[in-house]
Amino acid sequence: MKQAYFYETQIGRIGIAEENGFVTNVFFGGTVRPKEFEEHETAGIKRAATQIKEYLQGKRREFDLPVLPEGTEFEKMVWNELLKIPYGETRTYGELAKRIGKPNACRAVGRANGRNPISILIPCHRVIGADGTLTGYAGGLEMKKILLQIENSETCRDLSKTV
Repeated sequence: MKQAYFYETQIGRIGIAEENGFVTNVFFGGTVRPKEFEEHETAGIKRAATQIKEYLQGKRREFDLPVLPEGTEFEKMVWNELLKIPYGETRTYGELAKRIGKPNACRAVGRANGRNPISILIPCHRVIGADGTLTGYAGGLEMKKILLQIENSETCRDLSKTV
């Protein structure tokens, strides 16, 4: 059974789950806990929480954590590509589709992005619409804006028109 634990952060409550030493999920809110998780703070979860808190404080640009997201092969291909987006930069769904060799799969890339179970660590918040606006995010567009502002990305220098 996966272990999960919740932490208060400056962006609200975040849950982190792990199994066999791998981070498997990061949750926003923490009010609903999936039944497959046992609430218990492990050393791996503590380490992930420390790194996420450092990231949220602007002190960390990369994570050094073993992750094991559960998904289809296509979803994993998209998530691996998300890991290649540098801190402070963004990509469009179309760019991601091209990078995985499926240039016509923008919508499928968007669905895979939305199903990312390890938000923040696998940076799905760095994906924007083709016109440069913020689009869909499991934690909400305001959360996406906050995460991009933490990274001080070019996209977020003037987001007043998008959120």
